[in-house]
Amino acid sequence: MKGDGQEKKPLIEYPTVYTFKVMGRQEPDFVEYVRALFRLLMGTEISPDSIREQPSSKGTYVSVSVSVFLLSEEHRRSIYSRLRQEQRVVYYL
Repeated sequence: MKGDGQEKKPLIEYPTVYTFKVMGRQEPDFVEYVRALFRLLMGTEISPDSIREQPSSKGTYVSVSVSVFLLSEEHRRSIYSRLRQEQRVVYYL
């Protein structure tokens, strides 16, 4: 109920494991490129178990899901901000 004076709960409660989806052209090194990018953003190695790839139906693009441990909303937003700057990233969620 709006206006009842209670604060809204945040949509994501931190710390949490969060999965980013990064899409780009299907190229031999795209998954490693995404792993290296997240290694830089997280300051630690990204476990192969934390990354999944899914090619598009025509094989033109690939979606890479990366699950990482986030401590804050600011960190999540900073990662999205960096993804927006990457030329090889076609789309992200």
